[in-house]
Amino acid sequence: MLFANEEQIKKYEKLKEKVKYYAEKYYTENISEISDQEYDFLYKELEKMEKEHPDLIEKDSPTQKVGGLTQKEIFKKVTHTLPMLSLDNTYNEEEITDFHLRLLKNVQKNSVDYVCELKIDGLSISVRYEKGKMKQAITRGNGLIGEDVTENVKMIKSVPKELSEKIDIEVRGEIYLPNSEFNRINIEREENGLQIFANPRNAASGTLKLLDSKEVKNRNLDCFFYYILNSEKYNLNTQSEAIEFLRKIGFKTNENNKTVSNISEVIDYWKYWETNRLSLKYEIDGIVVKANDFEVQKELGNTVKSPRWAISFKFKAQQKETKIKEIVLQVGSSGIITPVANLEPVHLEGSTVKRCSLHNFELMKEKDIKVGDTVIIQKAGGIIPQILNVVKEKRTGDEKEIKIPEKCPVCEGETGKLSSLEVAVRCLNPSCPEKKFRIIEKFVSRNAMNIDGLGPKLIKRFIENNIIKNIPDIYELNEEKIKSLGYGIKEKITENLLNQIKNSKNAGLDKILYGLSIPLVGKKAAKDLADKFETIDNLINATAEEIKDIEGIGSEIAYSLERYFKNENNLETIEKLKNAGLIMRVPKRSKKDGILNGETICQTGSLTKMTRSEFAEYVENFGAQFTNTLTKKTTFLVYGDNAGSKLDKAKKMEIKIMNEKEFFEKY
Repeated sequence: MLFANEEQIKKYEKLKEKVKYYAEKYYTENISEISDQEYDFLYKELEKMEKEHPDLIEKDSPTQKVGGLTQKEIFKKVTHTLPMLSLDNTYNEEEITDFHLRLLKNVQKNSVDYVCELKIDGLSISVRYEKGKMKQAITRGNGLIGEDVTENVKMIKSVPKELSEKIDIEVRGEIYLPNSEFNRINIEREENGLQIFANPRNAASGTLKLLDSKEVKNRNLDCFFYYILNSEKYNLNTQSEAIEFLRKIGFKTNENNKTVSNISEVIDYWKYWETNRLSLKYEIDGIVVKANDFEVQKELGNTVKSPRWAISFKFKAQQKETKIKEIVLQVGSSGIITPVANLEPVHLEGSTVKRCSLHNFELMKEKDIKVGDTVIIQKAGGIIPQILNVVKEKRTGDEKEIKIPEKCPVCEGETGKLSSLEVAVRCLNPSCPEKKFRIIEKFVSRNAMNIDGLGPKLIKRFIENNIIKNIPDIYELNEEKIKSLGYGIKEKITENLLNQIKNSKNAGLDKILYGLSIPLVGKKAAKDLADKFETIDNLINATAEEIKDIEGIGSEIAYSLERYFKNENNLETIEKLKNAGLIMRVPKRSKKDGILNGETICQTGSLTKMTRSEFAEYVENFGAQFTNTLTKKTTFLVYGDNAGSKLDKAKKMEIKIMNEKEFFEKY
């Protein structure tokens, strides 16, 4: 080992303190005093010095910590009131029957009631309340000691901050990430060159450890509660009574729980949900079976690791084997090059899977994926196909490795990463035609400017003929330019396209912000930003501190916007769009504006007039809040054809109900 001299020690100390300063500013105060690239350079220099001179490394070095601060400094350790035990697992009917017979023998009974609960694929949490107010939230940790994540749990809407009764109580539940949020987050992460989450459980766990509570809020975690510590204090005798009591005092419990009187009904419940789990909006990997009577639970007791009165009855994993025919490289709007596997078609969980994103080259290398490989696939979040692993024993030697491209597969421009923190490889050529195509394709899409006549094929023809080079060129199109494309452009198509472009000028600020492909700014963030700042100029002049104060907007989005609006090319694009007549403010509302103020509206079934997302936008424009789930705050439910269980639930909750015709006649 080469020991550092005095001069190198001084240099190291100075560099270490500088990196610590910027890291602490960013992670604890959400202030970015230097660019990401500048910080990365300093951090890499520090890493290099420590690699060359290991004797320099100290515990307080930022390279030895997470996000510039140790987890110990962020999440303090807390001892659990009672251990958070794990459950024994079983996977078949014979084993669950053995569990049942063993339980009967131990309590010397002929029968017992069971409570069957869905096994949510999330992470356990224990929450303490004093006089009905949330005091502390603790992760499972090692079962004996967890971590205090109170501030982050407060960001989860379904975890009550105050109960309906002013009691001291400690409860346990399962925090999870709904499939829709899991898919949204992964799409955004992939678009922005970040490592994707493998499954909703990992995403939920990672979210709960974020240093910025506002980022946690933006991830929309959810939680079901199922257990009360020392339940006898509340005169509860059974698990089913405990669940009802939890619901009564304000906790969210799972509506699919079921009390049964024999093991056959347990098996029927397990079979039903193994077949129907895709109908749920969250991941489950089995059911949990518990003896209902607390006296029975007390008599059976626990082993060192698990309760004897409960067991996890898990599903067999839904996985299929297929083969990779080829791996193609796709270039996105931000230049990210994504390897995509074309597969031999295979039926999996209700659909035929032919393609599967490999996300990035690091992940592909980690899993050692090659063209021609036989692979095992499953659906993450029940929707997105993913390759679990390669069946290496089936390799023939003809498989082909795909290397990181040194040139863009479209324009042959230089490739690389924007920072050392990125996993994505990008095309660095600002003039790459594929990047231009993807940016314009998003700008004209239904969720952005909704220029229906400008489809992918036509966009490519405009780009190839040098008619459209960037977004503002769309608004320079005229009859002559469109007809210059020649074959296939009829007069009616030209007229329709020009009308669509003209109408898009009034789309509104939120649509423009989403369509500009600003990193991390999705549809919801775009709407929140538009509602807050009202005009593009107000947003451009806003600081990151002002932006991140918006509910649901965290520091990552705030700094992304700040960087975007510091770029002269981006400002030039916005100025050209202004000159083209785009209305860069929140659009004026209809005369009906405000007639739904104070309403919280849920919708179920298929509407004939519009899609669910369009309906949500419609009611929000008139002052209502749209929600995907029925809660005590929901004021009425609008239903269309093939309405599901929400309609029955709304009737039980005595929530006002209107069919589509009644709603649109009134509003």
